[in-house]
Amino acid sequence: MGMNVGSSSGGDEPEVMMDVNTTPLIDVMLVLLVMLIITIPIQLHAVNLDMPVPSKNPTPPTEPKIVEIFIDFDGTLFWNGEQIEKAVLEPRMTTASQDADQPEIHIKPHKLVDYGHVAHVMATAQRIGLKKLGMVGNEQFL
Repeated sequence: MGMNVGSSSGGDEPEVMMDVNTTPLIDVMLVLLVMLIITIPIQLHAVNLDMPVPSKNPTPPTEPKIVEIFIDFDGTLFWNGEQIEKAVLEPRMTTASQDADQPEIHIKPHKLVDYGHVAHVMATAQRIGLKKLGMVGNEQFL
């Protein structure tokens, strides 16, 4: 946007131009903006936490007690390698559930066993209140 000021008469003097060239001003402004962006410190989003210091003599972790229940293809039960009857399964699980630190129950079914036998063992463990129960692959029976 510019404006010419001067007489429009045909005199010898040149007309005075009042146009302002804004291109250098915009260039300077952009350079200053880039310099501002470069010099701004990076904001770190971090929270300082006071973490507890470990004691000098930590107690070693205790190995969990593991009970392996093998279920053979015909439904025969083995408690840690010892063959047991289905009637003996519930009292043994009850005894295991009453320990302060319950053992881990690893159920290892044969690949050909009927699912009803596996479901019976799992339902018995749940009914009694055993918390650490899992299905484990069994190389011996698979």
